[in-house]
Amino acid sequence: MIGVLFAMLAGVFVSLQNVFNTRVSEKVGLIEATAVVHGIGFAVAIIAVILWGSGNIKALQDVNKLYLLAGLFGVVIVFSAMKGISLLGATYTIAVLMITQLVAASVIDAYGLFGMPQIKMAFTKPIGIIIMIVGIIVFNIKG
Repeated sequence: MIGVLFAMLAGVFVSLQNVFNTRVSEKVGLIEATAVVHGIGFAVAIIAVILWGSGNIKALQDVNKLYLLAGLFGVVIVFSAMKGISLLGATYTIAVLMITQLVAASVIDAYGLFGMPQIKMAFTKPIGIIIMIVGIIVFNIKG
């Protein structure tokens, strides 16, 4: 249950972040907004490490360097979401983002990619994704 609550919290903040970032980008530009929000996020993360960190930053040398691309991915995500929201609106962008994220996560789970445990995909998962896609189409029909 606690995992679901954290996932819901993340969902709320992803939506808020994307909208807030888009509003910033309207004033300063997309690339500039991406840099600003990541700079603020970096500063907050450093403060959190100082105050509450309990890991070992030196162990970073033992991490597969491929996984450090996550920082680059964050920049691409923020930039792409801002651009999507400015072109499509928040609801449509977040809906497409969520379905794409679900499809990518399903592939990672199904094949156990990147060291993740392999989770077999039941036939109901693709059906659920198709229903979500149909839902977005229905949701976006101009009435």
